[in-house]
Amino acid sequence: MLDGFVEYRRREFCKDVGCSVQVELNGLVEGSLDYERVRKTCVLGCLFTTYQFHHWLIGKGYLIVRPV
Repeated sequence: MLDGFVEYRRREFCKDVGCSVQVELNGLVEGSLDYERVRKTCVLGCLFTTYQFHHWLIGKGYLIVRPV
């Protein structure tokens, strides 16, 4: 991590935009069979686009960096 910066937290976007799948996941025990069944929606058919995610990142002030 870079000094003075924070890393993106897992599913921060999903929670912020109120994704219906994330709302359902919030009510389930992480790692349970039901949780993993619902989570497959995210893995196989996310309700949002990379365009939406990318612009959300920009709007929140995130920078995308990589090592040289």
